Amino acid sequence: MSQHSAYCFYKVFEPEPAKTIQFDRHYLLYAAKGSMRLEAAGKTWVLPPSRAAWLAANTPIGMSFSTPITCCSVLYDPAKFSAPKQPCTVFEITPLAREMILHCRAWGPEAAAHEPLAAQMFATLATLSQKLADAPCNIWIPTGSSAGLKRALRFTQAHLDADISLAEVAAAAHLSERSLARRFSEEIGMTWRQTQRRMRMISAMELLAEGARITDIAFAVGYSSQSAFNAAFKAFSGESPTAFLRREM
Repeated sequence: MSQHSAYCFYKVFEPEPAKTIQFDRHYLLYAAKGSMRLEAAGKTWVLPPSRAAWLAANTPIGMSFSTPITCCSVLYDPAKFSAPKQPCTVFEITPLAREMILHCRAWGPEAAAHEPLAAQMFATLATLSQKLADAPCNIWIPTGSSAGLKRALRFTQAHLDADISLAEVAAAAHLSERSLARRFSEEIGMTWRQTQRRMRMISAMELLAEGARITDIAFAVGYSSQSAFNAAFKAFSGESPTAFLRREM
């Protein structure tokens, strides 16, 4: 274990299957390049370079990434730093926060000592992260709690490029259409169509962060034209796919 009260962890990871992990330190999780999926508290977020996660120590999270990512994260000793207000909060990164995180690469866990500036930088970054976490990102995918709804969500996720119906999803979930619709309403507060649209847009964000072409992304998430996809993406996120891509670079 590192002797430092805070340090930066910087590493390039190759694709890995989903796994559940937890850290014994408060964790500012950030991918400077690439995109990862983070699951916690019944929600799944996509973390491209425009977002970060602020995690309390010992919070279990699910993590996966299908393409290489460059992780640049900061870990804080819970005995020296106050815990985040929530166990897991995802927020939009600002240019200042991004530059601060990247600057912290100079102070890793193995260094014999950190220069005095490091302590000031880590403390300021923790304060800034909590301030940004006070306005959490609302772009997440529900995970559901019942086995039937989880099956429905998995089937929907696997067929984002297809024009599937609620009847097909219900059959895959081993439920009637009425029962499935009720579970969507009761467990996650959305209809199936609303959930499908959210899944499509978040998958599109993931593909944009991974460098895929916008035209290819449109077809991959079930749209027959780029113009229809662009309109749906802007309605969901408030910006065009091109504007979103510029923020990821």
